[in-house]
Amino acid sequence: MSEELYYVVFSTSAGWIGILGSITGLRRATLPQRTERAVYSLLGDSLKDAVLAPQRFGDLVDRYRAYFSRIRVDFPDKLDLVGATLFQQAVWWATRLIPHGQTRSYTWMAAKAGSPKAMRAVGQALARNPLPVIIPCHRVLAGDGGLGGFSGGLQMKRWLLEMEITST
Repeated sequence: MSEELYYVVFSTSAGWIGILGSITGLRRATLPQRTERAVYSLLGDSLKDAVLAPQRFGDLVDRYRAYFSRIRVDFPDKLDLVGATLFQQAVWWATRLIPHGQTRSYTWMAAKAGSPKAMRAVGQALARNPLPVIIPCHRVLAGDGGLGGFSGGLQMKRWLLEMEITST
C-alpha cells in the first residue's frame, strides 16, 4: 500500500509556494518562486503519487500569505521528518524555538541540539531543511552576526530577516 501524500501550490505576494504533506504532517515546502512551474519543478518526483488537496492543509495557505504580507504568524504545524537523522531532527526542532524577528547563532543551535561543538554539522543540517519558513533556518546567523549560508541564497535570507523585523 502506498503512502498518502497531499500537496498544494499557491501564490503569495512574494511568489509561488508548494507544500507537500502526509497524514503525519508537513514534509516539504518551497521558498517563493517566480512561477508556478518552478514550484512543480522543485517538488519534482515527490509529487508523483501525491494528490492535489488544498483542504488537507487547513489555514496554512492563509498563514503563508499573511506571513509574506508582513503579518506575524506562527507555524505550529505537525511535521513529517521522514528520512531525517536524529541530529537533523534535533537541529530542526531547536530552530523552531527561535522567535519571529529574532536570530540565534550556529553555536546556540549546536548547544540546543545537544552537541555544543557541532556548529558545522548544524549548518549542514540546516542546509537540508525541507520546510523553510516553517523551520525558520533563515534566523540562524554566524557567531559574528554574518549571514552564514542559506539554501535559498543570501539575498533571500536577508530579505526574510528584514521582512520579519518589519512585520506587524
